[in-house]
Amino acid sequence: MKRYNPLEIEKKWQAKWEKDKTFKVDIKSVKKPYYNLMMFPYPSGDGLHVGHVYAFGGADTFGRFKKMQGNDVFEPMGFDSFGIHSENYAIKVKKHPKELIKETTTYFREEQLKKIGALFDWDHEVITSDPDYYKWTQWLFIQLFKAGLAVRKKASVDWCPSCKTVLANEQVIAGKCERCKHQVIQKELEQWFFKITDYAQKLLDNLEKIDWSETTKAMQRNWIGRSEGAAIRFKIPALPLGRQNSKFEIEAFTTRPDTVFGATFLVLSPEHKLALKLSTAKFSEAAKKYIAKALLASAEERSKAKTGVFTGSYAINPFTKKEIPVWIADYVLMSYGTGAIMAVPAHDQRDYDFAKEQKLDIVEVISGGDVGKEAYVGEGKMVNSGQFNGLSSKEGIKKISEYIEDNKLGKKTVNYHLRDWLISRQRYWGPPIPMMFCQSCAKEGKSWFTTEEAEKYQVSSIKYQEQDKKKIPNTKYQIHNIDSMEGWYPVMDKYLPVELPHLDDYQPKGKGVSPLATLPDFVNVKCPECGSWAKRETDVSDTFLDSSWYYLRYPSVGTQNSRLAVGQAKFKSQNGKEMELPWNVGITKKWLPVDSYIGGNEHAVLHLLYTRFITMALKDIGLIDFEEPFKKFRAHGLVIHEGAKMSKSRGNVVNPNEFLESYGIDTLRMYLLFLGPYDQGGDFSDRAISGVYRFLNRVWAIVNNSLLNHDPNDVGLEKEMNKLIKKVGEDFENLKFNTAIAALMEYVNIMYKSKDKVDRNISKRLVLLLAPLAPHISEELWQIVNSSELMVHGKKENETNKNEPNSTTNWSVHQQSWPSYNKKLIEEDVVTIVVEINGKVRDQLEASRGISKEDITRLALDRPKVKRYTKNKKIEKTIWIEGRLLNLVIGD
Repeated sequence: MKRYNPLEIEKKWQAKWEKDKTFKVDIKSVKKPYYNLMMFPYPSGDGLHVGHVYAFGGADTFGRFKKMQGNDVFEPMGFDSFGIHSENYAIKVKKHPKELIKETTTYFREEQLKKIGALFDWDHEVITSDPDYYKWTQWLFIQLFKAGLAVRKKASVDWCPSCKTVLANEQVIAGKCERCKHQVIQKELEQWFFKITDYAQKLLDNLEKIDWSETTKAMQRNWIGRSEGAAIRFKIPALPLGRQNSKFEIEAFTTRPDTVFGATFLVLSPEHKLALKLSTAKFSEAAKKYIAKALLASAEERSKAKTGVFTGSYAINPFTKKEIPVWIADYVLMSYGTGAIMAVPAHDQRDYDFAKEQKLDIVEVISGGDVGKEAYVGEGKMVNSGQFNGLSSKEGIKKISEYIEDNKLGKKTVNYHLRDWLISRQRYWGPPIPMMFCQSCAKEGKSWFTTEEAEKYQVSSIKYQEQDKKKIPNTKYQIHNIDSMEGWYPVMDKYLPVELPHLDDYQPKGKGVSPLATLPDFVNVKCPECGSWAKRETDVSDTFLDSSWYYLRYPSVGTQNSRLAVGQAKFKSQNGKEMELPWNVGITKKWLPVDSYIGGNEHAVLHLLYTRFITMALKDIGLIDFEEPFKKFRAHGLVIHEGAKMSKSRGNVVNPNEFLESYGIDTLRMYLLFLGPYDQGGDFSDRAISGVYRFLNRVWAIVNNSLLNHDPNDVGLEKEMNKLIKKVGEDFENLKFNTAIAALMEYVNIMYKSKDKVDRNISKRLVLLLAPLAPHISEELWQIVNSSELMVHGKKENETNKNEPNSTTNWSVHQQSWPSYNKKLIEEDVVTIVVEINGKVRDQLEASRGISKEDITRLALDRPKVKRYTKNKKIEKTIWIEGRLLNLVIGD
């Protein structure tokens, strides 16, 4: 018997599968489409590590299983090649990103991904830095702009001094940049934002409807952070209380309006627009210095601080009518509520600590704690609260909220932690934002939204509201409140893509502008409306925009007919012509949304949240007919090494190529999936992998040996095989790969002990069960098992050549159906019998299935609990329901 040689087998079958396009599906004509997707990698650094093999191997195992169940599985792969990851690596190795990406994508594809043995369809590859792709990323930006979802505004933003760019809120983890881990600071800049906050409630509500990992949904719920409460207005008197009031007032959001009587001071975020305006002459210099210092601190540092500065101004608590001081303190963030809080030190610990530090009043208004020692944050009875005394906290929240609205002191409101998605990046390696600004048009109040095209796009007339300078379209489909955006125009579709120009000096400048701003020929363009000289936007868009829609692009790569079909979109002909789309309409209807998506939870509030938003927006605009991108999402766990997450700085990254020649990818795939539950991961050990390799060698030997056994007809093996089929199938469906592998190992041990009784029929089914996990050895064994039969795909046994099939139809193990099992054979041998005495349950016992009435009666009468009732009694009747119940009828 030939020994198991994984290197030889895997090279052989990978070449065969690629040459014959064995796993390619006909996108247009399949009957049972199943879109099996996994998160694509960043092609930066030194390549994939074993964590990627864990993620891709698990997703591919599931895809192969679904294929064997009769589905036409589409499993594409591509590269998230734009963005800071790739650019930072290019800077490190001193290569231009464009040149580097060509090398890294080739290495990832040819030397790593193709060796995983997955169902990847490379004819549908997507590379986000290709102009053919980012043309449509830019087009997508323009559609959001036209729908009122992309706006440019001045705001306090998170800035990474190391990456020299702004970051979205979701890219700041514990006050640090999620990429380089550098402390983030605050800057006041004008930037492009997507109005993801318009979808906060829908993003939250839909979590109850989608089949996603609960951990992922919980992370999104927490990040969206819905809180109900009241926004209360605190007026600022210009002179001492009782005199004329100023025009200023502070609106503070609180989830605990029941504590308003205990509000003894107000706190403004350093970024609040009134922070300096309310600082009186005596305190303004100190306020300026404090604000400047606070903006350099991270959110994490600010959350721990108890520092602040008094503005010199006072506000009036609308309930107590008392003047309360207005402070500026960095523990209040502009990203929460209105950026101002009513401080209730008796019932909020941060306010309590601040009040103690600054010697401010602390007034208890909810009973139940000891505010002399710490803040009481629980519920209780209202005290020191005027007419509301005695109410419970819950009653107080309701009553005071109603009082606030009835007396026009504010309003009941809902607040979200979620903030608009900051999309601009002051870097080089990304799609240029396809917008231009005309100063001449801006002076005249003109923009794209005042053009004839805009009116057609928005379907019907636009109402103009002077008071807030917003155009509110009255449309048949969803267009969001549109900021006036004077002077701004999108690049016309026919000029897309706005290609990223070559820059030798592409490194970030750190002055709040992109390196593209150094190119006059790129920056200076003619205004499409008035013909004056305009300025092109020089920022590039966030890489998460690239990945927010790639799932839509995959099926349509290389296909024609991307025009909108009749009735597909509600505004297809508003400008008198059809619109080109980045996806084929018919194919998209056939394949989308994605059936199964697998990836890491580190992207729960980045890629996954953004993708949901983009999908909802496209649905509202009328470009697709679904609003959630993925029918099912499962988060995989993390593979660690030496007790820690893999990191180059720690030196514990494991390259999968190190194990391919020694053990083969089948062994590596199975070992990784055997580490632990797929949603948890495990600790990679260089030594433990050999155990899985020995298992595959045992399978190899048993299957080859089975060809010598003709008809052993072992009932025990057959019965256990049927149990195994059921077990492995159920585990694969639920991504429980580790327990499926354990069951396979246990069965192979049974086979080994009875190896002379293992026949070809048993071996075939074992190979089928193994195929999704270890595709190469399974393919080889399948050909070996079938080549020993009389005919193999039209050839006699002695004509077969090295176990290579000559048929192009259903020759592969991966083209076979998942084996079925006989339910009768897997029924348990032991059943539980209920024992009754005169119709009342007195005991239960286990017995062999098929036990006779006489035998079960004898066993029952020997039980202590039964003897208690039958001792010295005559059994007048015995009622036996086979396999379920024994009722003994006894006399007095």
